[in-house]
Amino acid sequence: MEKMQQVVGRARAAFNSGRSRSLEFRTQQLKALERMVQEKEKEILAAIRADLHKSGPNAFSHEILGVLGELALAMEKLPSWAAPQPVKKNLMTMRDEAYILPEPLGVVLVIGAWNYPFVLVMQPLIGAIAAGNAVVVKPSEISENTAQLLADLLPRYLDQELYPVVTGGAAETTALLTQRFDHILYTGNSTVGKIVMAAAAKHLTPVTLELGGKSPCYIDKDCDLAVACRRITWGKYMNCGQTCIAPDYILCDPSIQSKVVENIKATLQEFYGEDVKSSPDYERIVNKRHFRRVLALLEGQKIAYGGQTDEDSCFIAPTILTDVSPESKVMEEEIFGPVLPILPVKSVDEAIEFINGREKPLALYVFSNNKKLIRRVISETSSGGVTANDVLMHYAVVDLPFGGVGNSGMGAYHGKHSFETFSHHRACLIKDLKMEGMNKLRYPPGSQKKVDWAKFFLLKRFNKGWIGVVILALLGIVAAVVAKMVTHQ
Repeated sequence: MEKMQQVVGRARAAFNSGRSRSLEFRTQQLKALERMVQEKEKEILAAIRADLHKSGPNAFSHEILGVLGELALAMEKLPSWAAPQPVKKNLMTMRDEAYILPEPLGVVLVIGAWNYPFVLVMQPLIGAIAAGNAVVVKPSEISENTAQLLADLLPRYLDQELYPVVTGGAAETTALLTQRFDHILYTGNSTVGKIVMAAAAKHLTPVTLELGGKSPCYIDKDCDLAVACRRITWGKYMNCGQTCIAPDYILCDPSIQSKVVENIKATLQEFYGEDVKSSPDYERIVNKRHFRRVLALLEGQKIAYGGQTDEDSCFIAPTILTDVSPESKVMEEEIFGPVLPILPVKSVDEAIEFINGREKPLALYVFSNNKKLIRRVISETSSGGVTANDVLMHYAVVDLPFGGVGNSGMGAYHGKHSFETFSHHRACLIKDLKMEGMNKLRYPPGSQKKVDWAKFFLLKRFNKGWIGVVILALLGIVAAVVAKMVTHQ
């Protein structure tokens, strides 16, 4: 506990020194991060491989590429993101300066996740640094190799007081959560999300919770099944199914269920060959505990494909389950593994009803050639994000906010949204001490005449190009006359 107090205390003192506020300093720290990723690429890839049995090309595209993209964007856009944003004014405030100023929140805590142990720490860290905060970084202890690497590398490239790394398990995280932060971003499950939020509430600390849930995937009869299934297979079995926005289960008409299975089987062979266990592109379950958890979900299920396992190497083959009952164990919790249940539904209405009968998911997928059907699914359901006719890809669009809703989380980040999450948007109004006559309208004694003039000035908003400017100028003259009249009354 004392150690945590010291770490957070040092970060707070460093933030209070003001050095993280200048844009030059923030850019310099972001450049140092970029240098770290480029210089230590081999070490980063090796740590991810040790944690998740992930090949170099996959680790680079899943983890490093997004970080480099986020860094390049933040460094390029920081001056415009951090600039004061003027707001529209009315006649009462037309002479004043009114703007929104993004300012850093202070000391923020970023708690990472184990399934993408590098990118899920780095992306929020980039946004928090760009916004001018001090950041305490807590990587997940489950991906211990990447956690240790971050603890070794970050202090060598970044300001050590402003951006400390804390390693350890539940005890360390619990001690850390007793400290006061100005914002907490946590990525993980909703059970721990509730603990984080309860701890944050003691200090009235705002939170961004990046949680999970069972992301549904509806396949309409009217679509190219071969293409749909290839895309679903890629998103489901990537990282051995340990992706928070992986399609969790499929909803489709019973008449196409067997075709869906056939197409997924064919794609799996195309991706991983006959012997998936020896494919360099297929990962492993992170540890024995999670291996047993996923295995337990298969009990009593009808396995249409896959199902082979090996506890020693935490291997579970890509598995498809058919005719799954909505009441079965595999439908109770997020699977987070390479198991894909297919549930038959007779219509899109039934699919929508099924989705809405459960907690709001982090992602929702719909495959159809019918744009009207896609728009209907979007308008009649709710989820953190939606991708139609593909999976995962909304995550890669840097201008889209990434986050959940309801049980799948709150708040969002990525690109400019990260900067905004870690900033306070301060309302600023700067007036001068002239035109005091105008203020007579708001000073006692009150009168109906004053109210009528106030209504006129406050409720007029003009934004119609040069005509608006002319009208404003005329009204400015009226305002001056009114001010005189009110003054002489």
